[in-house]
Amino acid sequence: MNKGAVLAITLVAAACYTAVGSHQDTDSVAQGVGLVPLPPWPAGDERGMGNTQSYGTRLRCALNLIKPQSKEYELSHVRSQTMPVSPFGVPLTYTFRGTSALPQTRHAFNGESLCGEPAAQGTQMDALGHFAHFDTVWDGMGAPPLATAKYYNDFTQAQVKPTPESPLLKLGIEKVPPIITSAVLLDARTFIGHGAPLAAGQLITAAHINGMLAAQGLAQRGILPGDVLYIYTGWEDFWQDPEMAPFYYTKGPGLSQDATFLLRDKAVVLVALDNPFTDPVADGQLAGCPPPAGTPPGLPFVAHHQNLSVSGIHQIQNAHLEEMAADHVWTSCTIILPLLEKGGSGSPVRPVAYGAPSD
Repeated sequence: MNKGAVLAITLVAAACYTAVGSHQDTDSVAQGVGLVPLPPWPAGDERGMGNTQSYGTRLRCALNLIKPQSKEYELSHVRSQTMPVSPFGVPLTYTFRGTSALPQTRHAFNGESLCGEPAAQGTQMDALGHFAHFDTVWDGMGAPPLATAKYYNDFTQAQVKPTPESPLLKLGIEKVPPIITSAVLLDARTFIGHGAPLAAGQLITAAHINGMLAAQGLAQRGILPGDVLYIYTGWEDFWQDPEMAPFYYTKGPGLSQDATFLLRDKAVVLVALDNPFTDPVADGQLAGCPPPAGTPPGLPFVAHHQNLSVSGIHQIQNAHLEEMAADHVWTSCTIILPLLEKGGSGSPVRPVAYGAPSD
């Protein structure tokens, strides 16, 4: 895009912002005139709620971006050899090479290599093909009935991952469009935890989400189609050297089933929490203890199930939301770009947001 086009878009967005007078009204205009596509999506669709990304979501994003008071927020943690390690992915091993030089030149250079599963560690994003489901509960006897697995949009195992060595032939991370949209941040640490990090296994329900919208002055705006929803739980307090917080990846708060239904009905494009699972995980659950009360039978990771394999909503785990929550940046422009990794089930990701702090 040339400089003239960028300037024109900026001027149009600024004019809209000035004419309408508030982001709530402008958001309503952007949605009300049909600028954001809505489900159902076409047959064979692999983008899910990514289809909402459009001129309307970019307009809402731009209106937050151009506010003079807007600040930049990094919403990912720094990746390192001492960050907490997910038990569901291969740990990362970094090897830093010595400085090299090129003979007959004035150049010296550095590099490193990485071994492990980057898409499952650190701040990372799930592809829709990351999760599938069976119609009935597998009893654990014999081989799992993978031939009956169902993915988003009723894609089958044979269509998505026909062999163990195959990449995802459908629903891979490369199918995610650039996410450039408005975002809503909800402060569950304050509303539910009364200032403390949410307890392990704590469910964040649809009622909680509606209550936080009201408490934060967002009831009129609400959650709009194509929004990203960030939820700050305070669990990131425990994101530190694993030797100091070995329990980070053993439990945590997360979304209830009815919260995932609300996100589906609102056509949210992505949900991100500052926790390891998106789902609530009770103390001892990963070692065989029961999931939190209210978890549907056979679906201990119901948020993954509903968001990825049913609704087509992407997820980010281990988001860094503390600074934005401290500044009361409840709405923002957010930009999320996963790697174009063909057939990947996820991606390391660096989400950023631009929003104006509130008093």
